[in-house]
Amino acid sequence: MMSHSALVLCLLFTTVSSNLAIAIKKEKRPPQTLSRGWGDDITWVQTYEEGLFHTQKSNKPLMVIHHLEDCQYCQALKKVFAQNTEIQEMAQNNFIMLNLMHETTDKNLSPDGQYVPRIMFVDPSLTVRADITGRYSNRLYTYEPQDLPLLIENMKKALKRIQSEL
Repeated sequence: MMSHSALVLCLLFTTVSSNLAIAIKKEKRPPQTLSRGWGDDITWVQTYEEGLFHTQKSNKPLMVIHHLEDCQYCQALKKVFAQNTEIQEMAQNNFIMLNLMHETTDKNLSPDGQYVPRIMFVDPSLTVRADITGRYSNRLYTYEPQDLPLLIENMKKALKRIQSEL
């Protein structure tokens, strides 16, 4: 008799604890690995090709961020980029987003060299927007933390061009 209730108790305990583990797992959302710290609420595409496909399909511009983990300038930009509400909301709602730690085969994404951080825009007609630049003449597509207002302006420019081209 004793062993029967012990068995029932044991089964009950196992069921409760496994349900508890499931509940805990659901509660803690793992950070989205594709964001690499640039914004966990943004849906990131994995490859440039995937980005181009979604850009064409959704008619939203693609924003490509080239960076490296061990680059202090990239880290500084990433920190303010991830904290800026306006950028995060625009990125979430109006852009196809990609961050890359390697170069692509598309030479149009490195018109003035392969440096990081570098942010480029590609419109839904799959044209790389070489005309949307930062403020440095020696590295046209780089941004520093203090350049966020210009980056926001350039994101809006990338969006405006699309609306005016429709």
